[in-house]
Amino acid sequence: MSERPTTLGELRASGWVSRSVKDELRQNAIERIKAGEPLFDSVLGYEDTVLPQLENAILAGHDVIFLGERGQAKTRMIRSLTDLLDEWMPIVAGSEINDDPYGPVSKPARDLVAEMGDATPISWVHRDERYGEKLATPDTSIADLIGEVDPIKIAEGRHLSNEETIHFGLVPRTNRGIFAINELPDLAERIQVGLLNVLEERDVQIRGFKLRLPLDVLLFASANPDDYTNRGRLITPLKDRFGSQIRTHYPLTVATEVTIALQEARDLAVPGLEVRLPAYMTEIVAEFSQLARRSPHINQRSGVSVRLTVSNLETLQANAMRRALQHGETIVVPRVSDLDALAASTIGKVEIETIEEGREGLVVEQILKAAVLGVFREHIAIENLREVVDSFDGDRLVNAGEDVSSADYVALLADIPALAPHITALTGGDTTPEVVASAVEFVLEGLHLSKRLNKDAVGARAQYRGRG
Repeated sequence: MSERPTTLGELRASGWVSRSVKDELRQNAIERIKAGEPLFDSVLGYEDTVLPQLENAILAGHDVIFLGERGQAKTRMIRSLTDLLDEWMPIVAGSEINDDPYGPVSKPARDLVAEMGDATPISWVHRDERYGEKLATPDTSIADLIGEVDPIKIAEGRHLSNEETIHFGLVPRTNRGIFAINELPDLAERIQVGLLNVLEERDVQIRGFKLRLPLDVLLFASANPDDYTNRGRLITPLKDRFGSQIRTHYPLTVATEVTIALQEARDLAVPGLEVRLPAYMTEIVAEFSQLARRSPHINQRSGVSVRLTVSNLETLQANAMRRALQHGETIVVPRVSDLDALAASTIGKVEIETIEEGREGLVVEQILKAAVLGVFREHIAIENLREVVDSFDGDRLVNAGEDVSSADYVALLADIPALAPHITALTGGDTTPEVVASAVEFVLEGLHLSKRLNKDAVGARAQYRGRG
């Protein structure tokens, strides 16, 4: 920073060229696309759908509105756009609205440049400071977004018609940057009208005082689909002023959902405890969310967020950790019996539609069973387990649940030799008792859900037996 120009004259001599924020993003996006680099490193599942549309919007210089249900990374994508800005940008020193040294728009900056010329002091703003965001709420005012006459400045002796009496809102203060409004339909319609000139004519009016302020702002907004929210609506003239409307979506595949969940979930490992996540267990959690998005018992208008998958994965690990601590085990491996804990992290995140009260848990249980069965069929061919099923002929009972230690499951393999090769295939040859125990429970539950074994369950305990 010490080598950067500090005055307007030095800035001119350096050859720095002023460009609009849209041109800046466009050029930097072009460089990334030419280099084959992704615009966003942490947004998954949009490579063939949303991101191409967003690239088009940036190249076209459009203001953009993202339309989609909750938990679809809308805000994350908008915030990530700052990476496409130049790292540093010069402004007239002391400017409240990031005035361009070559073309200042606020009166204090214009007066300073007129008075000092090439000696005008310059300061530099990092791209992270060129982002502004507002969550739209019914009480949001024009003063918040655009600005208001400052009574303190009036009291100091300035005339009401003096431009310097204005206290600028969030949008002008994000001049030459990116401004985002989340949940735009929640903004009162009369406030939405106040944004019309900002988007098209690029000027603002405050308290009847017409202030020509050619703002250079790239505006992004997010909204839930029109058929979802009853809290408000997006007025047609404002919607028309957005150059592009991009529809987001939830992960289309279980694999993508798993990757996102593993990326976002908290690391619950602590000294002395190692957490291992079998692939089939994370797939069950992801498949549960996928099935919930298609379930007639879940209100699809409110959506089933990816946050549900993340929370459920964290809850699954937490329950497994609690169980491991009770048994004195140092390796934490989630089991099928730990899935019962997911009800607590699910019911509050989805809107379950049921006629009778108290049936929410039953709906969650049914979807979980379908998820386990679906993942089981992906990993194991049921016809290959005939010998395992035959070994349950007679009075054989197998206990399962939180009170069964990992060593007990390992001992079961000696009693049912036909089970061993299937467990080895699931664990990849890992003979760690905790890993083996998880695989055994998965196979037993899969056989039960496939109607090959009976199961008697009471609370956290279960018994598997033959169907004869």
